[in-house]
Amino acid sequence: MFLQELAVDEIKDRLMMVNRGFTNPAVITGFPEIWAEILPNTKIVPDQDVLDLNPGAHDLVIHAMSLHWANDPIGQLIQARHALKPDGLMLGVCFGGQTLSELRAVLAEVETEMFGGLSPRVAPMGEIRDLGALLQRAGFALPVADSMARDVTYSDLYALMRDLRGMGERNALASRNTRTMPRRFFDAANTRYEQHFTTEEGRISASFELIILTGWAPDASQPQPLRPGSAAARLADVLGTDETKLPD
Repeated sequence: MFLQELAVDEIKDRLMMVNRGFTNPAVITGFPEIWAEILPNTKIVPDQDVLDLNPGAHDLVIHAMSLHWANDPIGQLIQARHALKPDGLMLGVCFGGQTLSELRAVLAEVETEMFGGLSPRVAPMGEIRDLGALLQRAGFALPVADSMARDVTYSDLYALMRDLRGMGERNALASRNTRTMPRRFFDAANTRYEQHFTTEEGRISASFELIILTGWAPDASQPQPLRPGSAAARLADVLGTDETKLPD
């Protein structure tokens, strides 16, 4: 659960930077034992397709490490926005597209060589630009998406897979190949992994990317963009430089 705990610490840091107290927080998570104590009076909401959230009931909604599992990510964000009071805050944290890039490459190479094709074995995860765009589509004001990367080392591929199962991150794709793969497939993948992604200490490296999403429920009190052409000063004057007219 070290990545869940890392996400908890990151969300706590973000909340400390917001100059505001929250009295009605809700956390969407499949791991209530980890997230329940993040704030007093926290409502724990299971990460289901239809979220147990009442419209306008919360001043803070945290979507905690489950958005990458959602069948409808944009629907999840829209439900979170509707649950917020005006000027309420939504914080989301989930795995990003660079997560397990090494494992994804190794399994694809070995399965293609061994069986002449491949099936999805690591779930696709959103890139930071795409997830930021989802915030805008969901109607959040002042949307921001940023990421943090963590490199984790393991003794071998089997230790990595045990950890993924332990943190509840198994392959749940409907289109996955459900047949049991032979031991030789995983032995070959372990060898390939060690050939390409071994650290100086003789361990394999696995990348995890956490993407943090921030958005606010729209409210008239928030900063608003100026109307185009309404500037009262020239940019060149502000910068103290000469303006050069470009040729047509």
